[in-house]
Amino acid sequence: MQNQIGTSRSFSLSDPRFRAWLFQIITLVAVVSMGWFLFDNTQTNLQHRGITSGFGFLENSAGFGIAQHLISYTESDTYARVFVIGLLNTLLVSAIGIVFATLLGFILGVARLSSNWMVSKLATVYIETFRNIPPLLQILFWYFAVLLPLPGPRNSLNIADSFFLSNRGLYMPEGHTADGFVAFVVAVLLAIVGTVLMVRWANKRFEATGVPFHKFWAGLAIMVLIPAISVLAFGSPFHWVAPALKGFNFVGGWVMIPELLALTIALTAYTAAFIAEIVRSGIKSVSHGQTEAAHSLGLRNGPTLRKVIIPQALRVIIPPLTSQYLNLAKNSSLAAGIGYPDMVSLFAGTVLNQTGQAIEVIAITMSVYLAISISISLLMNWYNKRIALIER
Repeated sequence: MQNQIGTSRSFSLSDPRFRAWLFQIITLVAVVSMGWFLFDNTQTNLQHRGITSGFGFLENSAGFGIAQHLISYTESDTYARVFVIGLLNTLLVSAIGIVFATLLGFILGVARLSSNWMVSKLATVYIETFRNIPPLLQILFWYFAVLLPLPGPRNSLNIADSFFLSNRGLYMPEGHTADGFVAFVVAVLLAIVGTVLMVRWANKRFEATGVPFHKFWAGLAIMVLIPAISVLAFGSPFHWVAPALKGFNFVGGWVMIPELLALTIALTAYTAAFIAEIVRSGIKSVSHGQTEAAHSLGLRNGPTLRKVIIPQALRVIIPPLTSQYLNLAKNSSLAAGIGYPDMVSLFAGTVLNQTGQAIEVIAITMSVYLAISISISLLMNWYNKRIALIER
């Protein structure tokens, strides 16, 4: 009798486990039903309008030019190649922006905590200015107010006779692989392996004897000497072609178009302001007793910050820093405002208008940004686990 009562109660709404399963099943059915409704409604509307679906359009010829492409491209190439070019351009501006925003953000975050009044206030003014102006306005400012008013190629700003800045972009030397390229790559890989082994040996030596080792200078020497020996033995890995003014424009070299410059500067300046506050809060989260203990051991302010404060602050800095990296990658889609050929402007703009394959084009574009964001999150989560403090 008791077993029968227990069994009947297990299917009652008063049982928390039964309610949990019931609500999950209802939610799953609702999500599947909504998905099927949207899919069926989309297919019906496409059939009524005579629009064919599928990804076969990717094999069609694009028929338009692209201002910047990291791989070879002609107007007769397919939409699939246009997709690759848009993806590479998005990754390019995201990678450059993340690197420079991180460096500038860390400098500003530390500067805001400086005991020097002028340095601290300048950092504060920068942070409060750039983080409170929408990124699109900053992109438009750098593009229309700073870069486009620059002089033309004939009167461009000459930097060391190798870099030329004009209203058509930043022209710089372009490297082409030479005979010593393979040997140079092998040398760099050997230098990286040697540096890793040296760091591990130095850490074990420090744990065993307490004697420190200059890992930075030793690693720098390894990373410079081994590739330098490769260059001396097998020749230069690159053949550099400098831009030269011919007629009304430069010929040769590689150009960073004004759209890319404006987008990179704006996203770097905007994101660095937020990273600076993250760094400042991370440093402030470390107990002041850590600084006093380091000073009592004879460490100066610089080594204390690098070896004591920053390593402990990273566990607070990394999670919100990941969010800023994601924001920068997604904000790169604002490139459409100035015509930089990224995924949104090139693929979800021009290709969509020409083909009319709205669902397929938008689905591909959304999938790309989702994949980029997930990749950044996975990489940062892995790094966060590596630096996490391990309690004994």
